[in-house]
Formats: sequence, C-alpha cells, structure tokens
Amino acid sequence: MSKRIYIFDTTLRDGEQTPGVSLNIQEKLEIARQLERLGVDCIEAGFPIASNGDFEAVKAIAQSIRKPVITALARASKQDIDRAWEAIKFAEKPRIHTFLATSDIHMEFKLKMAPQEVKKRAIEAVAYAKSLSPKVEIEFSPEDGTRTRPEFLYEVLEGVIAAGADVVNIPDTVGYSTPGEYGAFIAGIKRNVPNIDKAVISLHCHNDLGLAVANSLAGIENGALQIECAINGLGERAGNASLEELVMALKTRKNYYDFETNIITEQISRTSGLVSRTTGIHIQPNKAVVGANAFAHESGIHQHGVLNNRLTYEIMTPESVGLKKNLMVLGKHSGRHAFEERLNELGYSDLSHEEINKAFIKFKDLADKKKTVSDGDIEAIITEDIHQIPEAYSLEYMHISCGNKVVSTATVRVKKPDDNVAEEAACGTGPVDAVFKAIEKAADIDVNLRDYFLKAIGSGEDALGEVRVKIEKGSKIYVGSGISTDIIESSAKAFINAINKISYEER
Repeated sequence: MSKRIYIFDTTLRDGEQTPGVSLNIQEKLEIARQLERLGVDCIEAGFPIASNGDFEAVKAIAQSIRKPVITALARASKQDIDRAWEAIKFAEKPRIHTFLATSDIHMEFKLKMAPQEVKKRAIEAVAYAKSLSPKVEIEFSPEDGTRTRPEFLYEVLEGVIAAGADVVNIPDTVGYSTPGEYGAFIAGIKRNVPNIDKAVISLHCHNDLGLAVANSLAGIENGALQIECAINGLGERAGNASLEELVMALKTRKNYYDFETNIITEQISRTSGLVSRTTGIHIQPNKAVVGANAFAHESGIHQHGVLNNRLTYEIMTPESVGLKKNLMVLGKHSGRHAFEERLNELGYSDLSHEEINKAFIKFKDLADKKKTVSDGDIEAIITEDIHQIPEAYSLEYMHISCGNKVVSTATVRVKKPDDNVAEEAACGTGPVDAVFKAIEKAADIDVNLRDYFLKAIGSGEDALGEVRVKIEKGSKIYVGSGISTDIIESSAKAFINAINKISYEER
C-alpha cells in the first residue's frame, strides 16, 4: 500500500519573501482558495508578527479556508506565538509553526546563545504554544538544521517532541545539502531520536544549488512524511522546492517511489498561472511541468515520435496538469451556455452568477475584436476582470502620437477616487513611457517603474497582449496586470491596476 505524503505549501509565507513580491489580502485569499482546490494539506499563510497586513491576511485565510491546515509562523517567543494564535484561532485546523536556529554558526553569531539555552528556549516555546488550545497543532523547525551538529539536533528534537510538537521540520535553510547527505541526515534522525515516532518528520529544502526537489525526494525515501514547498518554486534567494515538480515526480514515478499525495494535479497549471500573474514572477519557458515549453516539441525527430506515440518523448500528458485541449471554438456568435460550459471545463465552476455575467460581457467585447477566443483568453478575462481590487482610478480615454522621427506623446483622461476627472499629457522615450508619465500626472502620484513584461496570449495577429508591471512607492513593490488586443492599452491598464493597489493599501 502506498504511503501518504503530506504537502505543506509555503507560497504565501516563504514564497512572498521572494524579492519584489508583495501581496495584499485579497490576492492572498485568492491564492489560498486555489491552493484549497489544488488539494494541499497545509497552507502556511504568513508570519503574523511581521506586520499588521500579514496578521490580517493570515486571519482572513484562517476564517475563510476550511479544508487544509492553516499555519502561522512564529519565532520561539511568547509575543510571536500569541500573535500567531490570534491570527489562526478561528481556523478549522490551526497550526503554529515556531522555529529557532540550532547550528553553531547561527547560535554564535546570530542568537549569541549557548546550545543549552537554545534547547531550553525551543522546548519552552513548543510547550507554551501547545498550551494555548487543545485543537492547535505545533510544528517546530531547527533553523539551519542540516548544518547543526547531529547529536545536538537529536537532543533538541527529543525535547520539543516531549513538549508537544506534532511535526518536526528539518530545514536545509541555505540549500547546502546534496541528496545523499540529506537522506542520510533524515535516516539518522529516525534512528537516534527516541520519541520520533510521536511526530511527523517534515522537510524544507532551499534551491541554492538546484537540489531542493532532489533533496526532498531523498528525505521521504528515508522516513519523512511531509514536504514543504511552494508553487513555481518561489522563495528567498533561489527559492524553495517546487510543488508541481515534486508532485508530478511522485505521480509519474509511482512505480519507483510508491508514495501518493492528495493533490489534484489537473489544477496545477491553473494554480501556477495564478501565482505567476499575481506575484509578477514570470515562469521560465523551460521550467519543468509548467513552463511554456514543457510539452512543446520543435525537433523533427521528436515531433515524428510524438505523432506516432506520445510516450516516445512525453512522460506525462498535458491534461494531467490541467492543460486542456479546445473542444469547441468560441467566437462572437457563441452564447452564454457555451461560455459557461467552457468555464466549467477550465475549472471555474465556483464563480457566482454576477461574476459569470461580468466575464461574459468581457468575452463578447473581445469576440468582436477576434475571430476566435482561446482558453488562454478566457482565463485572462477571469483573472483581470473578476479578481480585481476596487477601482479607485480608471482609464477613460487615451490618445497616443508616436513614430521613429517624432517624440512620443500621450494624452489620458483618468477618473479619480473623488469622482473628479483629470486629463493630462506627457512626452516619453516611447508610447508606453509617455502613457505611464501621463497617468502619473493625472493620478497625482510619483512612482518608479521597476519591471515591465509583455507576452502574447494565444497566437496570431489578433492575440491578446498581457502586460505586467512592477512599480515602487516608498519601499514597497506593487504588481499590476492588464490585457487588451492593443499592447499600449494593456500597458496603461496594468499601470492603473498597480496604482489602484497602492490606493487600496493606503486607504
């Protein structure tokens, strides 16, 4: 009988620590809802003590998401643990994840504490967290675990399990381990911690050497039952183990590993796309499982083989990760019933009547501009129109003048939060730059453009252009997105969307 592996998703905590990523409450809730549809066992929703915004987001997720365990991170201090509990106490299945560094280098230079002090604090923190409620689960992580002296680590783990830890997580915090080392490290814990059978061993591997997925697989081969990972491998520095790669490795190579997860793999592509669009972190084309080229074949030899039998060059099907084939062509003559059927096929069966109405209007507008509307177009409509924050600012009009021998100029009319309308013009190094500068003047806001990304959705001369921008105000980064068959308009929409996020957060 296959062993069950529990999937602990940290996209909303460690994943949000990716440089340049900053999510608001609504965005975190939307990702959490999709993680629930995906079937993850545990969602690490955030670090409540870090900020009021993080606290409110964790609290909102705990109140809204019912199936997975909802986890809040806390340092090994009463203040952190109390704040974490306040955020997750309404969860159906709450967990406090507390941590303390145990490696010699961390204890000496960061904590400036002796080993026995560290052990004592870890045990006290777990015991205190466990005392808060009979329903709360406790997870403990010895930070920099793989660079900790094994004998000392065994002592700490035995102590925290005796104090009430339900899960002990072994982090490869700096991504230094290799699969053989990490597997042996987990096996050593299984052999040398007397009460290890009373807790689940978890794994948290970073990808600094590109080995996070391989190390995680080695860990479960040696007795761990939970893997901590993130969608698209997001996380600090080089990121975390990639959820989609781990899950599909276990599914595709079940004959070797004989493990199973609760993940609904057909939701992987949708989840990956949502996280990419929301965070503004683009997926490299050759990324395993979810990259644009993951199921593409350009070589003639490969194409010939796949046409004869897909198993020649494909070890998993596009459908297994949620990439659907078009079953019918949608266009301007398509009705609401056909549109709703396609939404159901794409996994959007949970949309409200009002949300479907709004999406259908957008679909009809787009169908007037294009011959056919693709699945990618529909998903872009849903993402842009349904999951937007309230519009404090909106673009009512724009006019562009540009050419290779003239200075690009843009005139825009922007509706503002007080229902006043501002019309401004600006020059720029190109039409997009001019539009952005005109919008800044009309919205009376000063921001820095940090990143601009344009890609086509679908193919052909009438393909939608999706633009994502990152703008900086103060020390915070805001991601905006927009779609249109006109790339200047999609750029303007993305810039306005990012400004609306600033307004939403500051109100």
